[in-house]
Amino acid sequence: MTARRLLAAASCLLILLIIWPICALATNAAPIRIGVLAYRGTGEELSNWDDLPAQLAAAIPGRTFEVRSLAGPAMREAVQADELAFVITNSSQYVALAAEFGIQRIATVTLREALSSKESLGSVVLTLASRDDLRQLTDLRGKRIAAMAPDAFGGYLVAAREFLRVGVDLEVGDARLLFIGFPMRQAIEAVSSGKADAAIIRTCLFEQLAARDMLRAADYKVVAERPTPGFPCATSTPLYPDWPIAAARRVDRQLAKDVAMALLSLPPSPSGMTWDVPADYQPVSELYREMMLGPYADLRTSTFQGVLKNHRFFLLAVLLILVGGVVHAVRVEYLVRRRTAELQAARAQASELQKDAEHMARLSILGEMAGTLAHELNQPLATIAAFAQGLARRCAAGPVDAALVAETNREIVAQTERADGVIRRVRAFTKKRLAVRECKSIGSTVNEAVALFSHLQPDLPEITIDDWLPLGAQIEADHLQLQEVLLNLMKNAADAMRELPADEREIDISLAKGDGVVSIAVADCGPPVPAETFAHLFEPFFTTKPDGLGLGLAICKSIAEAHGGRLQVEPRDPPPGLVFRFNLPDARHAK
Repeated sequence: MTARRLLAAASCLLILLIIWPICALATNAAPIRIGVLAYRGTGEELSNWDDLPAQLAAAIPGRTFEVRSLAGPAMREAVQADELAFVITNSSQYVALAAEFGIQRIATVTLREALSSKESLGSVVLTLASRDDLRQLTDLRGKRIAAMAPDAFGGYLVAAREFLRVGVDLEVGDARLLFIGFPMRQAIEAVSSGKADAAIIRTCLFEQLAARDMLRAADYKVVAERPTPGFPCATSTPLYPDWPIAAARRVDRQLAKDVAMALLSLPPSPSGMTWDVPADYQPVSELYREMMLGPYADLRTSTFQGVLKNHRFFLLAVLLILVGGVVHAVRVEYLVRRRTAELQAARAQASELQKDAEHMARLSILGEMAGTLAHELNQPLATIAAFAQGLARRCAAGPVDAALVAETNREIVAQTERADGVIRRVRAFTKKRLAVRECKSIGSTVNEAVALFSHLQPDLPEITIDDWLPLGAQIEADHLQLQEVLLNLMKNAADAMRELPADEREIDISLAKGDGVVSIAVADCGPPVPAETFAHLFEPFFTTKPDGLGLGLAICKSIAEAHGGRLQVEPRDPPPGLVFRFNLPDARHAK
């Protein structure tokens, strides 16, 4: 018996030695860490997280839990480093961490006032009750809006989405944002102090502060209030799921299930908060996508809308520059067209004036030669009259020889043609017409001008023509205008030699070909011309004649330049006299 007792005692001791280290190991195992986002709602904790470790440990024997309060960036770093087993955070950070690190929600916080786990919180836009100008969200464009932080879910993001839906993009400066930090009631204080026109807060905070006599509800009103049946608080937005608790990607599935079951079985907290089955956070994901935040931040660079949102002012500046460039180009084009039209009108007017001046110059030449013209016409007319009278007397005296009648008629016809030729040449010379250019022999043009001048000029000086041009040489020009130039030059030459004896008066015309030009020179034997007169010979209205207009040489110069040529004057070598040289482009070079 003694031996058996000793053996049993030894066995119990051995079992005790084996079990004790295991129990001790289980008792001293590392606690399971739960990270909690360090945001506050009314200035107090959303719930008493300090009780959560004990509640979970009681529900899950053999496990210990530890709660760590972390700010947003620190929470992300801890999840990335696998330092946390579970995460309790707001809806927006949960969606971002789930997309980046694969955490999975296992339960959702449900507040006393919530309609359900998926309709729990939203945003309220408050302003002073006296602000009758602020009724809709669009009325806040350009105004000052106080909010808690750029990543606060109910305190900014939910309302920002509604602003965006009505065309007010808070992120690009459609309103002036004032982020006031914790506690959230400071946003309302910014409105009451006049620092802001409106405030964004989470739903039910306004009612909670009013219930605690921390503000007078009558002093404020809700902008764009959205009635929600069954929800006891005012809201300006739809309702979204509240905070979830999520398991990290490497947490044991059984542990996650045990924690979820424990949370769902917990009684309501003193504030009325409970845990419910995981809500659908798709509305939160859609919010992120619309605002191109969190997991959808790449949309800002991969879509046109995102690029427009990110670079709105730059693109607007570029657009303004482009519009300004287009407007400037259109304006320049308009000015160019208008000035071109004005220039064309001015040129047309100048051309018309030039034609009038040329016409007047030709009439002036004829006026100066009117006596000679009458003499030229009087001779054939007198001859015709004499022959007609003689023929009449012969007929009255008796039978007339037929041969005599025929001869008389031939002479009458010849004199008639002579008079008609003079009239036609004068009419063609004085006719006002459009300039017509043609390729024609310059020699024939000079001969026609000399022939016309011989009919018009009394006491005609001797005219010699030296034609050194190749046979049939032509130039492209208005040959009637060239005749006008030659008549002016020959008339001036004849006037310059009027005081000389008849045997000393001589006009020499020479035609020669140079480097791509045809030169027509008209030389006289007139008296010397003072040097100061040379500088003014081609100026309009400058004349050395008592009855001259001073337009002849000016018109001749403009005709030469219009044909691409030049009109020059120089002393004759050997003297006396002047040489007017008229250079015109050769027809082959003018084409």
